[in-house]
Amino acid sequence: MKRHLLGVVAAGLTVALGVGGCGKGSSSSDDSGGKSIKFVAAIYGSKTKPYWDALIKEFESKNSGYRVNLEMVDWTQMDAKVKTYVQTKQVPDVLNYNAFSDFARDGLIYQASEVVSPTTLGDFTPTFVEQAKYNGEQYGIPFISSARLLFYNKALFKKADIAQPPRTWDEVKANAEKIKKAGAFGYGLPLGPEEAQAEFHCWAMNNGGGWVDASGKWAINQKANVDTLTFLKGLNTSGLTQPNPESTDRKTVFNQFAQGKIGMSIGGPFTKAGFIEPVTKNLDFGVAPLPSRSGNEHNTLGVMDVLVAFKKADGKNKDAIKKFLDFVYQKENTSKFLTGEGFLPVTKSAGDALSADPYMKQFVDALPTSKFAPTSNPAWSAVAGAVKQDLGSSVADEDPKKVLDKIQETAEKAG
Repeated sequence: MKRHLLGVVAAGLTVALGVGGCGKGSSSSDDSGGKSIKFVAAIYGSKTKPYWDALIKEFESKNSGYRVNLEMVDWTQMDAKVKTYVQTKQVPDVLNYNAFSDFARDGLIYQASEVVSPTTLGDFTPTFVEQAKYNGEQYGIPFISSARLLFYNKALFKKADIAQPPRTWDEVKANAEKIKKAGAFGYGLPLGPEEAQAEFHCWAMNNGGGWVDASGKWAINQKANVDTLTFLKGLNTSGLTQPNPESTDRKTVFNQFAQGKIGMSIGGPFTKAGFIEPVTKNLDFGVAPLPSRSGNEHNTLGVMDVLVAFKKADGKNKDAIKKFLDFVYQKENTSKFLTGEGFLPVTKSAGDALSADPYMKQFVDALPTSKFAPTSNPAWSAVAGAVKQDLGSSVADEDPKKVLDKIQETAEKAG
């Protein structure tokens, strides 16, 4: 997300990813009687670490003898870090990540019911519970969610004499051409290693494409996906995107968007607080449904990040994990994180307040019918890793079909 795994385990992340350094991690046992755990949290924005620091301090003050050792990891480094944790058997006790099913397949993590109370478990929205299951059992613990919509700069639209946001791909291209003539880049295309899989899915699902076919079989190199990348490549080669989309991440795109240098780009509820306001506080922008090739459908991408709890040989970490997670999921704690970072709720108790905000309501309303990546398939982590690494080249100097063929091979081998 702002963001969003090996032998058998190496199948979970593309082996071509570079391996980053990792922290000490948690050993299979410790001298604290299981009361000290390690938590690896993803960095969503500038407010993430202060939030966890304060929450952990409060947790420790209310639970004498318990300690949570925090490690913060940027999303651009997270895949490589996780790969290293697993390969070196130095997994944390709790991990904030965007995948879980390969861990579940390999017997590395607890079922959710083992590490959160029935009250916490029952508070999750059913949509996210289903996304958190492997072989019918819930292993992922839903943490935050988002939906994706099209952001457009109203000032640039007015300057380019564009009356309304595009509904079709032809309109996207036509608007981008007008914006280019007005002195800016028409569309911001982030296909760098941070979250290329989400950007691509937003376009492919609105062309009848996606990751799998109706039977659940991998269909990454299907014609609809090739056509999708061919369209995006045409935007790039026509000079309608920012330079080098194959290596550009969302933060860079929305930094330029906030400066009035990009007219349109796809973002989530976190985009306003996390990317736009730090650059231009009162930018005049709008949010609209994702355009589709035909203009007859406007599918929305749903994204969910999870917490997972790793097993230890002696099992002593289970009690501390449960205490910590039940504390994390108290209504006031989850609401504070969502409000600060600009994400959507995964629990019923944290949901109502966000719908009162007109900006957030657009995303809340889109979420129930959104489409998700196949995260319950253990091969998904390998696929996502390959997409992050290789997909961007398809809009630069590589053939889209050949790039998708290569990712399809990764999926089939991992599966």
